[in-house]
Amino acid sequence: MDIETQTSDTDDTPRPTPPPNPSPPTTTSTITPSTTTPPSPPPATTDEKKRAARGATRPGDRIFLALSRGSGIFLLSIMAAIAVFLAYRASLAISKDDANFLTAFEWNTSLVPPRFGIAVLAFGTVVSSVIAMVIAVPIAVAIALFITHYAPRRLSGPVAYVIDLLAAVPSIVYGLWGALVLVPHMDGLFGWLDHYLGWTGVFSWDRGAPRSMLTVGILLAVMILPVITNVSREVFRQVPKTHEEAALALGATRWEVVRMAVIPFGRSGVISASMLGLGRALGETMAVATVLSPDFDIHASLLNPGGGTFAQNIASKFNEATEFGRDALIASGLVLFVITLLVNGAARMIIARRKEYSGANA
Repeated sequence: MDIETQTSDTDDTPRPTPPPNPSPPTTTSTITPSTTTPPSPPPATTDEKKRAARGATRPGDRIFLALSRGSGIFLLSIMAAIAVFLAYRASLAISKDDANFLTAFEWNTSLVPPRFGIAVLAFGTVVSSVIAMVIAVPIAVAIALFITHYAPRRLSGPVAYVIDLLAAVPSIVYGLWGALVLVPHMDGLFGWLDHYLGWTGVFSWDRGAPRSMLTVGILLAVMILPVITNVSREVFRQVPKTHEEAALALGATRWEVVRMAVIPFGRSGVISASMLGLGRALGETMAVATVLSPDFDIHASLLNPGGGTFAQNIASKFNEATEFGRDALIASGLVLFVITLLVNGAARMIIARRKEYSGANA
């Protein structure tokens, strides 16, 4: 038997029982977190914000900001000065006009009292520009798509270079080409249109000289074609490659890629390019004056000679005009100025509405 067993058998002394564990003291007060926040600093004043902004920008940034802002204000000031000058000189002429300035079909500023109106000029300017846009825009977009997505690199480079050169050709060169080359070769086209579409009245031809509004529209289309093509080409080049690759991964053909990815992305840019070309068509002077046989009458047919535009009328009558005659020409220039502003404003509205579909925010 071991020692531990022996000791437990012989020890009969009672042992005291341990007291029960005391319960922890209860407290009636609870500790709540402090709800007080440190006082916020007072808001910075406008002067302090300006000083902070000055300190955060570098001197070069401030100089560039001032130059940019000043350039914008200077441009707006020039536009406002032009508008005020045109409005003032136009008011001097219109106040003495014995005919209706908006609807009269004559331009005789040397009469007493003078009689002049812009109905023929407005009609010719709008019609020739619309013809030019209808011809030039589809061809320009097609050329831009061909250069950027279809033509091999060895061919796209020279074609783009030639188009850039065409955009730099002076207007008088286009006018000489139109008078010496385009007009003599329009008889075949005019005869074909008269034979098949003469019944409409718009394309009837009395076998006169083809110095008509249709000839002017074709010449303007040739002139604005390089401008629209160059801008559209640069827009199509900015299409994200991920858009095209995603369309190709879904099994789209090349035309489907162009239709679903390229054209929606570049729609706003094409509209801007078209408006840029339209601005040149509306204000073209020497080329129209070289090709058109002007008269103050509105012809139902686009093939018969005659008509006129604002810029052509100003260029042809300015040298021989008197002081009052120049004021009358300035009044017609004011109308052209307003038409150009309205066209550009409408273009900006179209671009703003189509921005979400262009893919520019993707």
